Amino acid sequence: MYPNLYYVFKDWFGVEWHSLRFINTFGLMVAISFLISAFFLSIELKRKERQGLLTPLEENIMVGKPVSIVQLLTNFLLGFLFGYKMLGLFLLKDDGVNPQEYIFSAEGTIVGGLLVGGLMAFMKWNEKRKQVLEKPESRVVRIWPHDRVGDIVVIALVGGILGAKLFDNFENWDDFVQHPLERLLSAGGLTFYGGLIVAALAIIVYAYTKKIKVVHLVDALTPVMMLAYALGRIGCQVSGDGDWGIYNSAYVNDPSGKMVVAAPGDFDKQLNKYCTYFLKGEVRDQATGMNMQVTDRTNLTLSEVPHFSIKAPSWLPDWLFAYNYPQNVNNDGILIPGVTDEHNRVLPSPVFPTPLYETLICFGLFLALWFARTKLTGFGAISGLYFMLNGAERFLVEKIRVNHHVDYYFFKASQAELISFGLIILGFSLLLWSRKTHKI
Repeated sequence: MYPNLYYVFKDWFGVEWHSLRFINTFGLMVAISFLISAFFLSIELKRKERQGLLTPLEENIMVGKPVSIVQLLTNFLLGFLFGYKMLGLFLLKDDGVNPQEYIFSAEGTIVGGLLVGGLMAFMKWNEKRKQVLEKPESRVVRIWPHDRVGDIVVIALVGGILGAKLFDNFENWDDFVQHPLERLLSAGGLTFYGGLIVAALAIIVYAYTKKIKVVHLVDALTPVMMLAYALGRIGCQVSGDGDWGIYNSAYVNDPSGKMVVAAPGDFDKQLNKYCTYFLKGEVRDQATGMNMQVTDRTNLTLSEVPHFSIKAPSWLPDWLFAYNYPQNVNNDGILIPGVTDEHNRVLPSPVFPTPLYETLICFGLFLALWFARTKLTGFGAISGLYFMLNGAERFLVEKIRVNHHVDYYFFKASQAELISFGLIILGFSLLLWSRKTHKI
């Protein structure tokens, strides 16, 4: 696995640049997914503008004014924070300190903060100096929706992170109550649907304030969101962030930690050998067949550990059906013999690589939505199709994913399963509405 770029360069090019440890591969893929999605969103917004569905907004702006103290201070503070942390990562951080822990600590370099802060303040002053007029004037400009893609991406990013963190803490409420500060400031612990819901609400509010017709903006966004999700899951798979499936008992690890095909009884031997690890997370409810998270493990048995046995056919690679995520970013699993690096653990038994499945499936669904967007002319139709496909995909994947399950009266389900089921209903309703009317 590649928890951060240090491991990528070490494996691909044979160089060990320790300063790359702070660039997490998951975060990098998320950033790339936003950039690529912004490109496709701009294309779709322009198409809808040509159709007359989206119109520009005229705004009054003041030009020719010199830089203000607030602008200088804002740029200085942003630059100071960046220099304080980023230069500290390169120059001061010990190799043994986790980069994410360093980012959320109080450590840093004041000199680096002052240098970068001063540079950003100077650049802002110089930029405004070139635009100063003898007499500042008010001008009316027309801003099209596609001109606001940058704002939409930033709102989606911030809202997505906040929502993902919020919903993850709701899902793991007991742990949050015990360690509130650690969970709030940790770099991990994110829930996709939480990010989707909060980001969507934030974008809708923004669109309303900028007089962008929400139904057309959502129709433009939904295919792009499927693409962003597919690309983001690449980061989950490459880094091994814990978002994997249940165990595939058709495979086991050999003594060196390598994945091999299991012989009869091998999986049971692994269960007994690492029984403490296997019983620390989810178990399978024998009555309902559901995977569930438990806190009291005094009466559990190894037979309740969730697993399926599916061996890859000869014409497909084994890693498509099972993977043990060596050197994963979470340091989850057992120690790898002979590996003394910061990330030196491997899962004791291979699991289904669900992030890989979602990447392949969602990229295919994106292509389907992208081509269908010109055929489904009803307002909200493409959004309804997205919600149905997204909900169905996630609902099915949850059946083989390790996740937190709780009791909801007469049934057990994960937070993602409930939300995905709701999305299917929402999508179906949107399709019915779109079929009856093309009016907003």
